[in-house]
Amino acid sequence: MKGKVIACAIAEKKGIPKKEVPFLNLIENYGAEGDAHAGGERQVSLLALESTSKMKIKLEPGTLGENILTQGIHLKALNVGTKLKVGEAILEITHIGKKCHTKCAIYYAAGTCIMPVEGVFARVIKGGKVEKGTEITVIDD
Repeated sequence: MKGKVIACAIAEKKGIPKKEVPFLNLIENYGAEGDAHAGGERQVSLLALESTSKMKIKLEPGTLGENILTQGIHLKALNVGTKLKVGEAILEITHIGKKCHTKCAIYYAAGTCIMPVEGVFARVIKGGKVEKGTEITVIDD
């Protein structure tokens, strides 16, 4: 299964939407440099462009909190422990979806939010630069 990176985004502090950036510098065992959500088991968040088409409103990359917006790879079908090669970086899926403790502005604007069920979270096993167009490949162990 192969896909590609459509956009990269970071947020300098928690509680705000991420903003699109030209590239991510993924740091081993940390996450995206400059992103307030880096660290822990959810170091990097991924969301499929195909999932965002379910929303009733047009969204800018990063609005739902994703670091990497993807296309052509069915993220939700991956299992925890699956490894992805994203350019030179290697990510390992640690969580599928997340709990939303409060309804965010996106929920009220669109009537739903897909990140809790469609978002995928990973830790960085090997760092590297990721930018728009970078190929994503599932690694078969």
